Amino acid sequence: MFYLLTAANLFSFIVFGLDKRKAIRHQRRISENNLLLVSLFGGTIGAICGMLLFRHKISKFSFLWKFGVVVLVQVGMVYLLKDFNNQII
Repeated sequence: MFYLLTAANLFSFIVFGLDKRKAIRHQRRISENNLLLVSLFGGTIGAICGMLLFRHKISKFSFLWKFGVVVLVQVGMVYLLKDFNNQII
């Protein structure tokens, strides 16, 4: 599980960096939905690091709001899975 999350976060970081590079070069961008989807599937920490390091999407309130929802969904999923695992044992 550790390796899977590490790979997801590294991938997310790279995707945010790539989108920033495309923005600078005025090329076709990666959609916000795809950025959020990458974050949802375990890449939240990588996305946050990419957002801060590349200064990407940090001033766009609509994206940050959606990103916050993704983080809350992940926290809820972790809580439910933890609770579910405790009931099985």
